[in-house]
Amino acid sequence: MPPFWRVLAESTGGGVWEGDGVSAAIVPGSPKRSFFNSVLYADPAAMIDSIDGLAAAYAHAGIQAWTVWVPEADTEVAEALEAAGHQLDATPRAMAARLGELRPPDPDPELEIREDRDYERLSSLNEVAYGFAPGEFPVMQGDLSALRVYLGSVGGETVACAGAFARGGDCEIVFVAVLPEGRGRGISGRLMARALADAAEQGLETTTLQATKLGFPVYVKLGYTDYGELQMWERDGR
Repeated sequence: MPPFWRVLAESTGGGVWEGDGVSAAIVPGSPKRSFFNSVLYADPAAMIDSIDGLAAAYAHAGIQAWTVWVPEADTEVAEALEAAGHQLDATPRAMAARLGELRPPDPDPELEIREDRDYERLSSLNEVAYGFAPGEFPVMQGDLSALRVYLGSVGGETVACAGAFARGGDCEIVFVAVLPEGRGRGISGRLMARALADAAEQGLETTTLQATKLGFPVYVKLGYTDYGELQMWERDGR
């Protein structure tokens, strides 16, 4: 996750705060959305020691909401964050699979899938799908060669998107979104299947993602394995 969040922060005019085994994406373009302003860590003790420094860094950048991703086994980190004023906001699942073991769905003849580096469309689709206010999903720009974007259309209307971020031998699936009018017909799974087939052609070997409750059954059906809960401990200054 840290490599993708670095690209996300830097491509939206922000940056990364780094400590000993801790990295934090700082995205001033979306100060009220903690998802973008995410803290990731490798060392639980270092994470606990960094809480005050992170709070100061986010306050200095004008960020009102930020979150720390905590594996469910790291109860000491969760307790320290709660004591510092964080609240448990969401519990996505860590999921992964080998590309050769996935089970792609049958094609939908009415669904047109295209690869298109339309980052403004990617942002607007995610804003609508997840209930963000206009402008809250910052538009990525710059060198985004590691991120491939796929759009799905039905009847000429673009209703879905998905991103595929390549790092080493892994393809991290990001920004999967389907508009309300496109839901219920398996579009997200088909978009991902196309992205992952292309990733396999690139020579990538694995795929990872963070699953919401809505997306979890889609990913299980594709062949992803659940590797446990990721708790998002949010501090919201609002």
